[in-house]
Amino acid sequence: MRILVTGAAGFIGFHLAERLLARGERVVGLDNLNSYYDVSLKEARLARLRALAGFEFIRADIADRAAMEGAFAGGRFDAIVNLAAQAGVRYSIENPYAYVEANVMGFMNVLEGARHHGTGHLVYASTSSIYGLNTSLPLSEAQNTDHPVSLYAATKKANEAMAHSYAHLFGVRSTGLRFFTVYGPWGRPDMALFKFTRGILAQEPIPVFNEGRMVRDFTYVDDIVEGVVRVIDRPAESDREWDPKIPGAATSSAPWRIYNIGNNQRVELMRYIRALESALGKKARFELLPMQAASGPGRRSKRESGGS
Repeated sequence: MRILVTGAAGFIGFHLAERLLARGERVVGLDNLNSYYDVSLKEARLARLRALAGFEFIRADIADRAAMEGAFAGGRFDAIVNLAAQAGVRYSIENPYAYVEANVMGFMNVLEGARHHGTGHLVYASTSSIYGLNTSLPLSEAQNTDHPVSLYAATKKANEAMAHSYAHLFGVRSTGLRFFTVYGPWGRPDMALFKFTRGILAQEPIPVFNEGRMVRDFTYVDDIVEGVVRVIDRPAESDREWDPKIPGAATSSAPWRIYNIGNNQRVELMRYIRALESALGKKARFELLPMQAASGPGRRSKRESGGS
């Protein structure tokens, strides 16, 4: 297959592109190499991909309509995996426009490309943050997501709704994947794993929100990639049993699906930090902080079904 992977120089995009190339697919990677974090890390990931047969790179911003039209004009894609986005919950408070440009306008350009160029299947990253104020555990795709507590989550909810409209109107088959706290090698330096490790090694206090009373569903990046690859191979279909009188939240009469991809095991944040202390042979110093504004109450994460 010929597959477009947006955000190919990013954490998950890099791992996915490697996996697809290893099984013989042709991958067109697209990324703008922005400076949200150290560009040299993105360039190092990209250098590894460039060394692999079947990889082509386009430097472009998905929010650039003309550039995206040019990328799609280069030939039909059998599948698109949209992983390009402005990430980070806290940064959405500081720079909200970056999220609307990348996550809404950019996604619109991806949808238009898929619509006009006959893409077989659009797979896109959503987020567990979409559950917002919902504290019912375990989290399920069938649950309500109408109360996001960050602009980042709100833009991802918009993506799910936009994809549904294009599935309904134009038959663009699409699958949204809600990722749960992804970690692993080549990860973003602003992620807790790397921030905590740097702090512990430097014997500097590490910021711990909600005074450590937090849980997460940590998901290893290879498991995320496995889920994405399986979904690529199974394009969304219309649910023939979908009832508009009692509409399911994760399926539709249109070819549109939503899945959670998580580890299904809640891990206390302090247990996570203790594991880092053990691996590093050093004790952590803490800066205990209240819950941050962009997090829901308790900031839990647990997956019930689908996609892994």
